[in-house]
Amino acid sequence: MKAIALLSGGLDSTVSLAYALSQGYEVVPLTMHYGQRHSRELQSAKAVAKHYGLAHHVFIDLDLSSFRTSALISKDVDVPMKRDAAEIGNDIPVTYVPARNIIFLSIAAGLCESEGADAMFIGANAIDYSGYPDCRPDFFRAFERTLQVGTKAGVEGHAPTIEHPLLYLTKADIVRLGKKLNAPLELTWSCYSGGAKACGKCDSCLLRLKGFEEAGYKDPIDYEG
Repeated sequence: MKAIALLSGGLDSTVSLAYALSQGYEVVPLTMHYGQRHSRELQSAKAVAKHYGLAHHVFIDLDLSSFRTSALISKDVDVPMKRDAAEIGNDIPVTYVPARNIIFLSIAAGLCESEGADAMFIGANAIDYSGYPDCRPDFFRAFERTLQVGTKAGVEGHAPTIEHPLLYLTKADIVRLGKKLNAPLELTWSCYSGGAKACGKCDSCLLRLKGFEEAGYKDPIDYEG
């Protein structure tokens, strides 16, 4: 079995990749450099792939700089900080990158056909998440139907499956699974800022810290302050 694993370098994508390996897949990591406001997570993606000895690590350069409404791309849009936990996930925040998972999964589907892969793994989560519409079960069901009719593999009856092993897990559950799989959580990066240390204030940091605390583990990365 062979799989393409979307690897951002973050907690969720790393645990998803670790899960794919635990299921016996030969994994090709796929990392996107799409013009995000910092490249810190790309360093983590490289470190995670190296940790697992995955030499065939595919990097794709995309220019999404025209997506000016996203705080993850445009430095003219401020990243939300210190939001109350109850606020996170109740709306679609400015950190949403328009159609990002549609774009990423489309590229992953093409790579699946090129590599002869059976599945693509994505670390999406619909429980403790930031409110992104392309992290919901309905989206993945719809995209699988697209693969069935819009790819050569799908027309021939063997479209790659979309595997989202973390979709219904809380962040605490994801941390526990990562620990169980001995995933290199210390190499991961979740912060929306690109400093030497994670900011500890953005939505992604807050969700990550909440997950580690509820799981009963200390987050192994460094935070400001």
